[in-house]
Amino acid sequence: MNSRTLRRKRVLVPAVAVVALGVGGTVWATTASADQVGGSERDRVSAAAVRAVGEGRVTSVETSDDRGEAYEVEVTRTDGTEVDVALDDDLAVVGRDDDRTDRDDRDDRDDRDDRTDDDGTTDRPDRDDRALSATERERATTAAERAVGGGTVTGVEASDDRGTAYDVEVRATDGTEWDVDLDDAFEVVGKQQDR
Repeated sequence: MNSRTLRRKRVLVPAVAVVALGVGGTVWATTASADQVGGSERDRVSAAAVRAVGEGRVTSVETSDDRGEAYEVEVTRTDGTEVDVALDDDLAVVGRDDDRTDRDDRDDRDDRDDRTDDDGTTDRPDRDDRALSATERERATTAAERAVGGGTVTGVEASDDRGTAYDVEVRATDGTEWDVDLDDAFEVVGKQQDR
């Protein structure tokens, strides 16, 4: 190999790196997981997840291979609790796992059989883990918006609470936020304003 060509390559490669640092600020040499979402798509998905949670910082955005889900987003609230939000292709919430509500308060009942719920009944499959159909989502949205006098639904998910089939979060037209519980027939069985 010509020593002049080799010397030119030794000068050219560091020069390109310096220019890249000057233009872009930092050059990252990491390999992202195939599931990681980046760029403007990450920004769009992150914004939808933060809206669903109400506040916080997105720490992870990945594509999902679960049925009915397109994205899995991890949001950390300012109090440090985490919320895992599952979104569909339209960025509608199809699932939510919240540290605040999922804490196990059965520590004093450790001697119980693990196959029973807090109320002593036998465990049922988690209905809240299932993905909702577009029709279920649409009917739940309509019923919940009607229940609070209009507004925008920010989250719909299946519920495993007895007598409640759907949990719906609504931001009413006056800016108040509501949790609306619906039964299998999309009738309101509970409604509570968030404080």
